Amino acid sequence: MPLEEVLEAVPELRNAQSVEPLTGGLTNTNYKVTSSAGCFVVRISGKDTSLLAIDRENEVHNTVAAAETGVGAPFVAALREHDALVLGFLEGEVMDAEKLRRGDRLEAVAHACRRLHGGRRFLHDFDMFEIQPRYLEIVRERGFRLPDRYEDFEPQIRELERAMRVRPEQTVPCNNDLLAENFIDVGGEMRLIDYEYSGNNEPSFELGNVWSESNLSLEQLDELVAHYYGKPLRNKVARARLWGLMSKYGWTLWGSIQAGISDLDFDFWGWAMEKYDRAVAELDGPEFEQLLLDVQRTD
Repeated sequence: MPLEEVLEAVPELRNAQSVEPLTGGLTNTNYKVTSSAGCFVVRISGKDTSLLAIDRENEVHNTVAAAETGVGAPFVAALREHDALVLGFLEGEVMDAEKLRRGDRLEAVAHACRRLHGGRRFLHDFDMFEIQPRYLEIVRERGFRLPDRYEDFEPQIRELERAMRVRPEQTVPCNNDLLAENFIDVGGEMRLIDYEYSGNNEPSFELGNVWSESNLSLEQLDELVAHYYGKPLRNKVARARLWGLMSKYGWTLWGSIQAGISDLDFDFWGWAMEKYDRAVAELDGPEFEQLLLDVQRTD
């Protein structure tokens, strides 16, 4: 069994006093291991994760870099032969969307993002405008499900890309998967876990991803942007909103692929459709064209 082999291979995990499954992940299997050396998380990778644009070498490099900033969990070991990653366990309050929607932690979220973004650069870049077409190709080749009208929106998405490329932001090391549960409040300071999709990216993608994943209000997005950039600049708010839209459109296909390959007992298609329905509402909505103009502004 891979877990037993990992426990034996990593000195900090030997003679484990307890091993508890951790819930919440949608790709891998996670365990909390307590030993005489402390508490640790062991992550065993799911199957066929390369189809999901996960590069394990990139993940390990970036996990180490994130730990150096004090934002990520302490790095312990990576065992490629077992597809395993071992990290220090962060004792704190795990966030969820409802907690972030209260609004009292948005400044701490922005601060954590800024700390991560100020660290050394990650190994590879992350660009949803490049990843989404690769996902779409996999879905087509393998005959996975596509939502109604998905491909009808491709011209709008390319228009969106052109507008976003006019005034690109300088890329920084980003997590790129900021669902609320990847934030842990440790003593009043937010820590960030899970660097499977990490890479150098625009900081506004992170803000838009936080807004989208936790379904924050537009007023809360303004606040998040203000905490990060110093004030709610119109072009930055538009940029974060459009990245949030693009992430929903792209992650929809992630859900389709997972529905086709994963052994986990989870409704990936339902998860994908929730993302897609919200993306459609924005693509069909009255503000889309104005956002394309606003993202090209200088203020």
